[in-house]
Amino acid sequence: MSTNGKTLITTEKLPIKLWLDAEQMDTGALAQARNLANLPFAFKHIAIMPDTHQGYGMPIGAVLATKGVIIPNAVGVDIGCGMCSLRTNLTEIDTDDLKEIVKIIRATIPVGFNRHQTAQDEAWMPKIQGHLPIVKQEYSNALYQIGTLGSGNHFIEIQHGSDGYIWIMIHSGSRNIGFTVANHYHEIAKQLNQAAGEDISNDLAYLPESSEYFELYRNEMNYCLEFALANRTLMMERAKAAFREVFPEVEFSNFINKPHNFAAEEQHFGETVIVHRKGATRARKGEWGMIPGSQGTRSFLVTGKGEAQSFESCAHGAGRIMSRAQARKTLDVKTEVKALQEQGVLHAIRSRKDLDEAPGSYKDIDEVMHNQQDLVDIQIELQPLAVIKG
Repeated sequence: MSTNGKTLITTEKLPIKLWLDAEQMDTGALAQARNLANLPFAFKHIAIMPDTHQGYGMPIGAVLATKGVIIPNAVGVDIGCGMCSLRTNLTEIDTDDLKEIVKIIRATIPVGFNRHQTAQDEAWMPKIQGHLPIVKQEYSNALYQIGTLGSGNHFIEIQHGSDGYIWIMIHSGSRNIGFTVANHYHEIAKQLNQAAGEDISNDLAYLPESSEYFELYRNEMNYCLEFALANRTLMMERAKAAFREVFPEVEFSNFINKPHNFAAEEQHFGETVIVHRKGATRARKGEWGMIPGSQGTRSFLVTGKGEAQSFESCAHGAGRIMSRAQARKTLDVKTEVKALQEQGVLHAIRSRKDLDEAPGSYKDIDEVMHNQQDLVDIQIELQPLAVIKG
């Protein structure tokens, strides 16, 4: 059944509203969406964004509102993962200068599993306020990880905008501190649910408001959100420094930051609920955000339309069409590299192990954008010039 450009599934306890055809969802993600719709504390309906694919417990690209509970796995292990963008006043950049900037960025921002050799200035770290046991436990290690990219789909990209300017976009999260917080409270949630005899999948174990761990997790999650922003901000400072080495007079403006793995108390349909966004971006009316494609395809700066039916949310990217293992097994290195070279993109594909982040492993970003015309307005299109990945 289709309504207002969305696909509506009504076979479960709550409706599932899809911003894509149900046939476009992989079976695992669709099964997970059905599980969400049958949770006793889920509110109103489940919203599935057009970039959705299977995750752990909850699909990536899903929005779940709850009453009285918070679900660590509905936020995910990379708490606060998100993107930031920054505009330069440059209108063009030649290949030699681009390569030099990329070289400096690679020398100053650790990628993959690498971290800094020395602790970074503590002034970059968010202040610890209140009782945050896991944050305090991981704080010293985090001093070596702040300002690092990580691996997977995280990236630093230099882009040329349809507004005529060169932009920088960074995608990264809360590194090991967020991972540890997520796993710690997910295990506690499983134990609480089992002790109470709850018939809830372990992947969707929850913390009730009545538990002390509800507020503990929320406070530590919020710290991880701040850390993820600080992590991206420090990397952006290093990227700015790289640009200044090549262009001493360059200026920067229009900083945008948007997380897409978090839970927040919000008002929707006249009630106070906890909105879990896992691989989904908040898109209130007029709110700026970013929706990147894969390396080699366009990205978009958008403003939200504040669509109530999506809980004021939109996609966070192109979304995968194949698993990482499947991409490495089935895609061809030469074909993927050739496509990037033909577009003149300085890319990050060197061997078969890099194919999990090749453009061929992702959905068509133009189709994703078409499917969410009622959620966002495109303001600026960004063409990739250079991509740095872990």
